[in-house]
Amino acid sequence: MSEPHNDFSHPSAPFDVPARDAAGVPMSQGRPVPRRLGGSREVNRRAVLGGFVAASALLLAGCTSTVVGAAQRKAVPKASATVQPAVSTIEPAQTSVLGQQVTIRGVGLQNVKQVTFGDATVAVSSASADTVVATAPAAVNYQPGSVAVSLLGPSGSVLASKPNALQYTSAGGAAAQMEYALQHWNSYNTAQYGDLNPDGGDCANFVSQTLIARGWTMNDDWYNHDAAADWSPAWGYVPAMDQYFSDNASSLGLEKLDFASQADRAKAALGDVAIFFWGDDTSPDHTQVVDKIDVVNGQYKISMASHNDDYDYRDLDTTITTQHPGSTGHFWHLTR
Repeated sequence: MSEPHNDFSHPSAPFDVPARDAAGVPMSQGRPVPRRLGGSREVNRRAVLGGFVAASALLLAGCTSTVVGAAQRKAVPKASATVQPAVSTIEPAQTSVLGQQVTIRGVGLQNVKQVTFGDATVAVSSASADTVVATAPAAVNYQPGSVAVSLLGPSGSVLASKPNALQYTSAGGAAAQMEYALQHWNSYNTAQYGDLNPDGGDCANFVSQTLIARGWTMNDDWYNHDAAADWSPAWGYVPAMDQYFSDNASSLGLEKLDFASQADRAKAALGDVAIFFWGDDTSPDHTQVVDKIDVVNGQYKISMASHNDDYDYRDLDTTITTQHPGSTGHFWHLTR
């Protein structure tokens, strides 16, 4: 049995060595034969390339994710700081002793419900974040001076305050008349006008003085000279005063109003002159000056200042029903 053989070892089939180029690289039909990497090298190369591609994809995905996330995230608004209520200005800063509407400016004022002027508290007319409108009441006893202004919230607590924020002044007219009346209802100005109580009463003398403070001027029929050394009946005697007003109502700007009429009381104003007939008297007995008007349950309540008896705020209805039952009277309403 013949022994197997292969062409590589058989002498008749010699090993065919491929031709090489000048650099020793094998040639196949005149072209270089591509070199093949070993199996392990090829695997490593593919793994490296695959890892690079995967890493690049992750990086791209990561960038895309970051951009989209930033676009989708919404900014969380910061909580706004609470504005502490504060008063900056009051317009006008000066007002009549009779009171008037004022505008208070500041910040954080939207919850203001009431305003305190000195010791008097009033409801607001309107309130917004930066403006409060309210009516300042008359000054205490109509006397000039400055007062603090405080703003109150729904519970009545003070939200903001400004000291000496409003200045009350009297600039003539009814304001000056009220200031004088409340200064001298119990402090007689005898140095200038004397005291007519020894002559039957000082009530007309006092009312005439308040009219001078209002801006009236003396004339040949109505006067008081040298601290009552010389005075006219129209100045200091009630029946003559009432007649003087009636005779000169047009030139003095006076309108006659009835105590008993609520419609007439609605026309009454600070500074008006009240003339009283005690009981069933047909001649006037007493005079006072109106210094306060309130509306209570739809009814006009009027108070007055006077001499003998000396009062600062004497109630009209108490005077004519309790103190002097059955009394009547009228107002001389000052239209200017």
